[in-house]
Amino acid sequence: MSLWMEILLLAPTILISLSVHELAHGWMALRFGDPTARDAGRLSLNPLKHLDPLGTIALFIFKLGWAKPVPVNPYYFKNPRQDLIWVSLAGPGSNMLLGLAGALILRSLIWIDPVTGLINQYVLLGFFYFVWINFILAFFNLVPIPPLDGSKVALGLMPESVEQSLQPYLKYGPLVLIGLIFFGDRIGLDLFGSTILPLSRLFVQVFTGIQF
Repeated sequence: MSLWMEILLLAPTILISLSVHELAHGWMALRFGDPTARDAGRLSLNPLKHLDPLGTIALFIFKLGWAKPVPVNPYYFKNPRQDLIWVSLAGPGSNMLLGLAGALILRSLIWIDPVTGLINQYVLLGFFYFVWINFILAFFNLVPIPPLDGSKVALGLMPESVEQSLQPYLKYGPLVLIGLIFFGDRIGLDLFGSTILPLSRLFVQVFTGIQF
């Protein structure tokens, strides 16, 4: 398959998945009383509101990327630590739901295709990418390393005194994350090869029936 065809197949998944992820964060924050994302125009499915150029390119190349984070102000929350957990979970949760919905559609198309013979193989491949990448995004964002959503969930579940003691070190999270992504396999901490990709593959296989 040519590079341009792969880009064409990946583009809808990237635009939809990242936009829904960020919208979910903003929507959940608004439910808990924080209008920051709404006032910034981020409660939108318009990809141009959410896409980060470098993160979008990374997603095309590495099947992993990021969008511009939705602004959240916990001071609006009645229970800041607890509410922030739900706001943080909303993003990966939305990708999980997208992956499950896509898997249901893909499984239906696979079942229908031998009967009708009308479904183009590129359509099936496009839905496969949609399912797989959304599961990858869901599990990746749950990794408890800043700035990923999982770090906010982990901090919110810790005793507040422990969270405060960790605050000075959180700024190093992105460096740790990049190091694990590119060099983790060399030190026996292959974040993708041992955790995220196997989990994503398992979910794809279970919910679509496709073995790969």
